[in-house]
Amino acid sequence: MRHTTLVLLGALTACSSQDRAFDQLQQRGQLAMGVDQYTSHHRFEPLPDGGLITLERDSADHAGVARIRSHMQTIALSFQAGDFAQPGFVHGREVPGTAVMRSRRAHIRYIPQETPSGGRLRITTRDTAALEAIHEFLAFQRRDHRVGTHPSAP
Repeated sequence: MRHTTLVLLGALTACSSQDRAFDQLQQRGQLAMGVDQYTSHHRFEPLPDGGLITLERDSADHAGVARIRSHMQTIALSFQAGDFAQPGFVHGREVPGTAVMRSRRAHIRYIPQETPSGGRLRITTRDTAALEAIHEFLAFQRRDHRVGTHPSAP
């Protein structure tokens, strides 16, 4: 019985620690993006020639939609310049794929687009190394933002 209790306490501590880390990620995301991360939807989609990052609001929050669109413009310019400080801040560490994306930035295009509820960033490349890095970046984002596993995920 004692062993079972210790295992359960360990699992609860790990879960609590993961939830705390996720809450901190969400808080940093709100600071960086200007919208509540729990009431917004992220999508990180790999595509054959790059990928797509989408961020949208749950409601008719016109100010939030405007902040998202501005955020997409800002990160498009930053990423094109090889600056991935903002995702590093949000995730509390260097995001996988960004070192290669930085070094191969001349081979990658970042195109911000508006959606009815927010915006998206279309990422394109014809460079194999850049494409692998983009897909690594997007996969990490999906995992860390818990897209598809968190109640606020679409």
